[in-house]
Amino acid sequence: MKEPCGMGDYEKSSGNVFADLGFPDSEQELVKAKLTVQIYRLLKDRDSTQAEAAKLLDTTQAQVSALIHCRPVSVSVGRLMGFLTTLWQCKNEDGSLQRIVSIPLR
Repeated sequence: MKEPCGMGDYEKSSGNVFADLGFPDSEQELVKAKLTVQIYRLLKDRDSTQAEAAKLLDTTQAQVSALIHCRPVSVSVGRLMGFLTTLWQCKNEDGSLQRIVSIPLR
């Protein structure tokens, strides 16, 4: 639905920019974008280098760089969830895992 706006017409968003732009699998792309934002925030909070983050996440520095700069990478939702699981936990001295943060995906 087009509505007038000061400098011209605009179209109201559906709430999913990927759907608005006609991307195939737009819902999955939106989920990936939201997960990537959470990964970025957690990495920023840890103040890790890209190399340290890559080692922690068992991935490459190039993939970490792409994630924190929001460049498209071919990473599955499952892999992104794995990154979040790793970042949300830390190992205790006895090797057990402890959840250290809880962030809503909004």
